Amino acid sequence: MDPSDTFLNLLEDDWEARMRFDPLFATSTGNHCFDHLLPRVRQADYDGWYDRLLSFRARLREIDCSQLGPNGRLNYDVYSHFLESEIELHKFHPYRMPISKVSGFHIYFPDLPQQMPFDTIEAYENYISRLEAFREYMDDHMEVMCTGLENGQVPARVTLEGVQAQITAQIVEDPTKSPLYQPFVGFPESISGEERIRLAEKGKEAIQGTVIPAYQVFLRFFNEKYFPASRESIAAVELPAGENYYQACIRYFTSLDLTPEAIHNTGVLEVSRIKAEMEEVIHQSGFQGDFLAFVEFLRTNSRFYVDTPEALLEKTALVLKRMDGELPRLFKTLPRLSYGIRPIPDYSAPQSHAAYYFPGAGDGSRAGYYCVNTYDLKSRPLYEIEALSLHEAVPGHHLQIALQQELDLLPFRRFLSATAFVEGWALYAEKLGLEVGFYQDLYSNFGRLSYEMWRA
Repeated sequence: MDPSDTFLNLLEDDWEARMRFDPLFATSTGNHCFDHLLPRVRQADYDGWYDRLLSFRARLREIDCSQLGPNGRLNYDVYSHFLESEIELHKFHPYRMPISKVSGFHIYFPDLPQQMPFDTIEAYENYISRLEAFREYMDDHMEVMCTGLENGQVPARVTLEGVQAQITAQIVEDPTKSPLYQPFVGFPESISGEERIRLAEKGKEAIQGTVIPAYQVFLRFFNEKYFPASRESIAAVELPAGENYYQACIRYFTSLDLTPEAIHNTGVLEVSRIKAEMEEVIHQSGFQGDFLAFVEFLRTNSRFYVDTPEALLEKTALVLKRMDGELPRLFKTLPRLSYGIRPIPDYSAPQSHAAYYFPGAGDGSRAGYYCVNTYDLKSRPLYEIEALSLHEAVPGHHLQIALQQELDLLPFRRFLSATAFVEGWALYAEKLGLEVGFYQDLYSNFGRLSYEMWRA
């Protein structure tokens, strides 16, 4: 067989296997063949996936990449990198620590209504099937978390503080108050009244009979077994083979073979550079006082804060509407997919970031969303809005991710990504605002530098 055909067959097999291994990921790409399923995430499932990765690598190594065309060689190199870094990281079983206060299945699952289509009866039935499978999904996670406990793989305690409240928020007396009930509040016109009643009742039963009890079980497990066993130390070196694990994480997230020391030294140099720029902004502002006094001024002056979530969302929308108008000056090609703005859900906001981006569907059926944290408004300064919004929405994450998904490329090139590139692009996007008239306010420019300092 021609090497190009052999390589394409490998990529097709890999992609199909990924869809089957993680049906939630499949849904996010626009593949709805597995919308009725949740992933199985037992130790045996991860062991089987690791064996599949090794088989894909063996097949890849049998292909003479010199016989591929220019695009084929590029795809070969990119796929090889993703595959090798995934295999290397998998050796350290990171899936045994699947939760923290900012990520994990316990807060991702309530977002399921935002990820699935609800345009047909079948789509609703698929959703209900996932609700009914949640206890099994929860049990799978607890199994691998127990394996982690047995092998000394437990998260740092500070990363778990607040998780109890996130779990508790899903344990509601009235199932119709669960965020998972939201699809049954508004049906498309194509679904009859009789079917609406049937589906809503079935969904309510699944939430009340399966999902809420599963969260109750998980809450007991977390309180009695998992959280008490968490580490006081935050260092990866405290984990089994911690130094090697950390090095594998560097490779996985940056694509580079750098040492922790080299990365730290780069950070030290960047901190010095950015601090000098921040000092210059303070000087330009005419503020009488040192750096810490200026930071305290920003933290405590009421002019930099709003009193209502609606006001914060409104100011955020104004910033992005301005940037929307400037995008053609910066880019020749823009994504077709639109984006919206919405608050981070109440059940996760207290422990969540200031904002995050929720990608749109890979098939274009759902917009991307810039999610803004409206909890504790006294920690959401206005002088950070420009940098934060440009980072998360446009020209940052939404522009880059939506455009990537719309490119005429193989699926793995459209949906897999390198964290260093994704976050590096968004940091670069913050600075692009300088080229089109943003950060005219000195305090907003200080906010931009604050975010750059945070990364450094």
